[in-house]
Amino acid sequence: MALSEHMMEDDLHPIDIVEHLAEHHAWDFDRIADDQIVMAVEGQWRTYSITLAWSGYDETLRMVCTFEMEPPAEKLPKLYELLNLINDQCWAGSFIYWEEQKMMVYRYGLVLAGGQDAGPDQIDTMIGAAVMSAERYYPAMQLLVWGDRTPKDAIQVAIAEAYGRA
Repeated sequence: MALSEHMMEDDLHPIDIVEHLAEHHAWDFDRIADDQIVMAVEGQWRTYSITLAWSGYDETLRMVCTFEMEPPAEKLPKLYELLNLINDQCWAGSFIYWEEQKMMVYRYGLVLAGGQDAGPDQIDTMIGAAVMSAERYYPAMQLLVWGDRTPKDAIQVAIAEAYGRA
């Protein structure tokens, strides 16, 4: 059954939908304002902090997925080079590094101009894509920062397809 079939009410606020999704998936969450929610989503590599905020002004649902990362200062130029390679592969969303906060960030904005509504399946897919992207590229970031790999070598981990069956 699709998530949208669980929520039949019209005109749900996007953050209300996110709250229902967090409850559905049993994610820890905190509704910190009417227009903002923070969740903890467990991945294979990390627990990701995901914040969604609704801006009525520009009719955008913004999502920020973060995890801590403290690369040595001398690795930052290569990390930024890797992020450029990664972002070239990301069709929706992008990664940035917040050096002051020591946080890797995946961010995405869903524009709903003209009074459009986001459905639960759409928002769930948006959150899932953020976690999937973070999970996919996390090993490449670690190889670059701690394994002394070049950006081009490190990204091969994320590009490589697994063949065969386990």
